[in-house]
This record gives sequence, structure tokens and C-alpha cells, in this order.
Amino acid sequence: MESPEASRDSYVALLRGINVGGRNRLPMDELARLFEHAGCASVRTYIQSGNVVFAAAPSIALGARESVAATVSARMGTDIPIVLRSVGELARVVGENPFVGESQDPRALHVGFLSGRPLPERVSSLDPDRSPPDEFVVRGREIYLRLPNGMSRTRLTVSYLERVLATPATFRNWRTVVNLLKMASG
Repeated sequence: MESPEASRDSYVALLRGINVGGRNRLPMDELARLFEHAGCASVRTYIQSGNVVFAAAPSIALGARESVAATVSARMGTDIPIVLRSVGELARVVGENPFVGESQDPRALHVGFLSGRPLPERVSSLDPDRSPPDEFVVRGREIYLRLPNGMSRTRLTVSYLERVLATPATFRNWRTVVNLLKMASG
């Protein structure tokens, strides 16, 4: 008989809009407790912006995403989407970033984690000239961004990308993505 531990995988939950600009304040220890109450194990948070690493069976992970999103959204009085990725999916995200290379400044790199896979016609309707010199590549449920002037100066905003792609998203800088993978793999 397989032990419950053997069926667990590591996951990363990414909450959108937590503790950003003084809004949607949520202590990370409270967020960790919500995931623990939902049946997740080895729950850890990373920085103060809604990044949670945990272990769970796939069905528990999906249930936790839904229950924690509902609890946090009710508390905040606004929709707070949670995007979930397994450690394997996050490793693929890190390995497939088209902008990683010796000539790229890692501080300019960001990843948008999409809740769903956008339709091809939606992806092709994104304007590649919307915000020069910024660049983007959509691969599956991620959008890779190279923003030499930073996230605060781009016209490739969260609202623009969500509207065109028709799916909720949350964005992380490259350093955060890499550190979350290290945490989830360890």
C-alpha cells in the first residue's frame, strides 16, 4: 500500500495582488495557516507578496487553491486569484525562458503565470510594438517578459495582458521565480 507521503508533490501557489502598494494586507504566517488547514504539508512562504510553497497530493493542492482563494477573496472584499504550479511545471518555466542568457540582465526578466492557457488567436492579438524596447513570448500558461526599463515603466501591464489573453495572471520577477523553484525542489 502506498503511503500518503509517497503521493505528495511540491507546489507553488502564487496569489495576485497581496501586500502590493499597501493594499490587500495579509500576513504570510496567516496565509501559511490557511494552506495548512486545507491539508497541505511543509508550508513555507517566500517574501511578502503571496508566494507559498507546499507539499500535497494533487487533489489536495487543487482543493487548497480553491478554498484559500475563496477565504482570502472574502476577507479582502475583492477577487484574489491563485495560480498553482507543480515543482515540475515551475522547473519547465525556468528552463524554457527565452530571454535567459549571458547578455540579458536578469533584473529585466519577469514571468506572468496565467490561470488558463490562452487561445492562439488571443495570443496573436497581443501587440509586439506596444511598449518598445520591451519584449514578450507566450508559451503555454506563461508569458515571459524582458522589460529593460522595469515593470513600472512598461505598457505591457497586467490589465492589458489579462484583457487580451482573457485569463487572470500574476507576475513575478525572475529572481523570485528562481528562488521559488529552489525552495520547492529542496
